[in-house]
Amino acid sequence: MLYSHDSTDPSGGTIIGDVIVAHDLEKRFEDLVAVDRITFQVREGEVFGFLGPNGAGKTTTMKMIQCTSPKTGGTLEVLDMDVNTHQREIKGHLGVVPQETNLDPDFSAYRNLLVYARYFGIPKREAEQRAEELLAFMQLEEKRDVLIDKLSGGMKRRLIIARALINTPELLILDEPTIGLDPQARHLIWETLRRLQAEGNTLVLTTHYLDEAERLCDRLVIMDHGKILVEGAPADLIREHAGSDVVEVERTEKVIAHLTGLGVKYDLAGGLLQIFTDRPHDVARELIEVCQHEAAVTVRPATLEDVFLRLTGRRLRE
Repeated sequence: MLYSHDSTDPSGGTIIGDVIVAHDLEKRFEDLVAVDRITFQVREGEVFGFLGPNGAGKTTTMKMIQCTSPKTGGTLEVLDMDVNTHQREIKGHLGVVPQETNLDPDFSAYRNLLVYARYFGIPKREAEQRAEELLAFMQLEEKRDVLIDKLSGGMKRRLIIARALINTPELLILDEPTIGLDPQARHLIWETLRRLQAEGNTLVLTTHYLDEAERLCDRLVIMDHGKILVEGAPADLIREHAGSDVVEVERTEKVIAHLTGLGVKYDLAGGLLQIFTDRPHDVARELIEVCQHEAAVTVRPATLEDVFLRLTGRRLRE
């Protein structure tokens, strides 16, 4: 579905519209500015990520998109509707995957879907059909009549995603969709999310797994202290803020003195020095000659995690 933000390019083709449009969006809690006048757009059919340390403002932003927390200032439109005046309509078109597992433990997997369908006024026969289809889609057919407490963590997360799809939403909001899961379960959910996008769904997610964001997101923002620090495609952000590779070397006075003498910039990462460079082999070769095997030197590709830590710091946030 295309919204009224669509326009036509000079060649006559349709430009994909914006599903979410925020301008100078702000959220205050008394003296705390949780979201500080941020501007962003989410395009139809993309996977868009919000990243940031604890307290950065990403969850608060998601809550404003979901119409569960009113904004303090700025403008925010979701599916071409103002969040101030069309909350009920917006909620009816959203699918929400919360971070916590909030399935009803008294019901089976199938009954959880049916009961949730009532909130959207879906007729019984249609709800039953959708529930069966979604259980199959999430590979949960064999767990159809199993009580929630008997499901594994990965099965519960998949069922929560199925529940979020019961109303055939136009926009899916996912808060830490693979939190606490083993690698196999995470990869299964990644495959499911890619399939949803391939079918034309728009997905907005938050995650603390940087490899997950790098794999899934077409674009993302990194937030801190309520502001957006950077926005773009993961590969572009890595290239701009970390370069192609990282040379890591043990932290010694000899190495520090050598790098300082050359005017080479480095980051401290515990007992390591990290040099972000587009000529890693030259840098590594020179360091090996200086260290003369007294300190280990390694080269690896730069990642989104490197960008995240460089922009937000390494200090633990509670």
